[in-house]
Amino acid sequence: MKVHHLNCGTMHPYVVPDGLVCHVLLVETDDGLALVDSGFGLLDGPQWKTRMGSTSRFLRPEYADTETAIRQVEALGYDPHDVRDIVLTHFDGDHFGGVDDFPWARVHLTADEVDAARARATLVEKRRYREGFIDELTVVGHSPSTAEPWRGFPAATELTDIAPGIVLVALPGHSRGHAAVAVDAGDHWTLHVGDSFYHHGQVDRTGGVPVALRVMESLVARDRARVRANHERLSELWAEHDADLILVNAHDPTLLRAAQVAAGRP
Repeated sequence: MKVHHLNCGTMHPYVVPDGLVCHVLLVETDDGLALVDSGFGLLDGPQWKTRMGSTSRFLRPEYADTETAIRQVEALGYDPHDVRDIVLTHFDGDHFGGVDDFPWARVHLTADEVDAARARATLVEKRRYREGFIDELTVVGHSPSTAEPWRGFPAATELTDIAPGIVLVALPGHSRGHAAVAVDAGDHWTLHVGDSFYHHGQVDRTGGVPVALRVMESLVARDRARVRANHERLSELWAEHDADLILVNAHDPTLLRAAQVAAGRP
């Protein structure tokens, strides 16, 4: 499968010099197109107060229509209706905002994240999930199985109803049902780990992680201990230097640029 690495939302949080992106994968399958996360959508600009709430005051997004997934799909010469499936790492607004631009698409994520969005059981979850929004979507919940581990991660499931080679990997911590998504691009795998970490310095041990990102990560985490454990596991994976694996996250512009170069985009 061919994988395009898109920035579907530029943000400029205070004291984060390089800013943040919304790293979205556009995947060409034999049966159409699929997105991994969706970034901001066309409605996020005019309706930011209700769609993003107080987090937008810190994230300071640009909301450019040209950065939305639907406009980038069109710019690449595709019909947006060919986007039949969207796989989400989790339900935060900067990951699912673009879903509304593809109302015909099925939305895939872990069953635990679906349950969390419906229950809104904690104060963080009440702020994270807008009440009732999930009922407007065609949601497919998946339960990653411990019988199908993936590269040392204990629970995963291949989303063969989309295409062979797309794997949903349970990686809770940032949210209750947070997941990573692995995509077989032929000569390598791309592993999109969502918000399991914010800055490459957290896994490549080069440092330079803005304090503001560390604070934000801690404040919004569902389970801080699991977030730290995820950092350790992903650091181990990074240190293995597997030539057939590209590790990316949702918001690091350095990792986005590196992935675009590796995919042949200057």
